Amino acid sequence: MSTPPGPLPTLHDVRRAAEVVGPLMPPSPLLRSDRLSDTTGYDVWLKREDLQPVRSYKARGASVVIAGLSDEERARGVTCASAGNHAQGVAFACARTGVRARVFLPRTTPRQKRERIAVLGGELVDVVVGGDTYDDAAAASAAYAVSTGATPVPAFDDPRTVAGQGTLALEVLDQLDALGLSADALLVPVGGGGLLAGCLTVLPELAPGVRVVGAEPAGAASMAAAVGAGQPVPLAELDPFVDGAAVREVGAWTHAVVDAHRPPLVTVDEGLLCSEMLALYQSDGIIAEPAGALASSALVGGALASTAPELGPGALVVCVLSGGNNDVSRYAEVVERALVHEGRKHYFLVEFPQEPGALRRFLDEVLGPDDDITLFDYVKRNNRETGPALVGVELGSPDDLPALLARMEAAPPRIELLPPGSPLTRYLT
Repeated sequence: MSTPPGPLPTLHDVRRAAEVVGPLMPPSPLLRSDRLSDTTGYDVWLKREDLQPVRSYKARGASVVIAGLSDEERARGVTCASAGNHAQGVAFACARTGVRARVFLPRTTPRQKRERIAVLGGELVDVVVGGDTYDDAAAASAAYAVSTGATPVPAFDDPRTVAGQGTLALEVLDQLDALGLSADALLVPVGGGGLLAGCLTVLPELAPGVRVVGAEPAGAASMAAAVGAGQPVPLAELDPFVDGAAVREVGAWTHAVVDAHRPPLVTVDEGLLCSEMLALYQSDGIIAEPAGALASSALVGGALASTAPELGPGALVVCVLSGGNNDVSRYAEVVERALVHEGRKHYFLVEFPQEPGALRRFLDEVLGPDDDITLFDYVKRNNRETGPALVGVELGSPDDLPALLARMEAAPPRIELLPPGSPLTRYLT
């Protein structure tokens, strides 16, 4: 087990942080989700951090760190690394305190987030884009701090940041109390672990009956890796799709808090996440970024059924919708991943005979009335007998696949279904 760098943040620290955060931003709404309640059988409420001034919870921790700077530190400025949301929180805090900042972003940061940082920070904030992951940006920010004396504003690994993020849990308890309600479970998205650590600093003392569950992307489960190893460890592979939670290695502070409480940690498949993002948008009118939909995706995927089976129908569950900074240009990829996950989109390699009418017979004899070709990439080879094609098919229903495969088996062309996890399918999605 690793040793924390110092005393862990306390409930007192979180309450002091609330004195900083409260005047800067009103509590984000806590709203009931009829869709999720009907789907899961729980009484589901969403903590709408996407409605914060920076469209995420990140301004909480950043504001606490910057508010505590000395005059000398303010004069030297601050720096941070971010996948986008933390930098917006830093820009928001700097604009209100007159402190200069240089923020470092990986190239995977969506353009929408880059533009929002510029708008929030104005001339006080310089943006540097480079590297492929958050960890690359963190290394660049650390080097800049050493060379200039700028004060780092950690995205998650600092007791002040943890205390700031923990103010969210205080708000949830106050909002439920005002409604005469109490929570049974809180689902929290996990990247570097700052928000989870903040909630664990509050709830075990003020509401010990609340089950806290952390939700990580399947391709970036760095907190689970740290808990399993007894210390923060870098992931050998990192999927950057859930950019707001794609952290290769969690912090020493956040791991220490999480390790002390050992909450259940679940992983969320990126395809399920995309389906939930679309449901939030189409059914609820909510624009959620991938990290923002982690908690509700975990709930839909059975996180409580597997970690808290004692919570039956009607249990009050709060899901933190942590951010809404989603670039609209990403929705094509989101839709693609969702369709593949739901079993409605499939890819095939088809060897068409080199003869007139082969494609027409494929359309008439193989495809069903509700099937739609979404991709057709044909390459005529020197082989005079056959020509290969990569064909994408969207089904009207996942239940239509067995009949389609049966028709393909009976058809003259040789047809091969590409498994969803194959390298070629991953390239297409």
